[in-house]
Amino acid sequence: MGTISYIVPYITERYNMKLEIGDEFRITYFAKKHDKTITRKGVWTEKCKEWVSKANKKLITYWDMDAQGFRTCSSNYVISVRG
Repeated sequence: MGTISYIVPYITERYNMKLEIGDEFRITYFAKKHDKTITRKGVWTEKCKEWVSKANKKLITYWDMDAQGFRTCSSNYVISVRG
């Protein structure tokens, strides 16, 4: 099957789509730390979440398969799920 892409913020709100534990995906967003747009391979775990910060920014925390650690992105992002 092909790739399905979702432009977010807040994929569950906008597209009625919910990532489930074990789902693998690619996430693309602008990383302030690197001052460029990056794409990472991610997997959804029980500790991953979409949430809103105290400053009212929409965030997503995911497991970064490349860096082997959790990452949080706060900008607009695109998630591509292969299925």
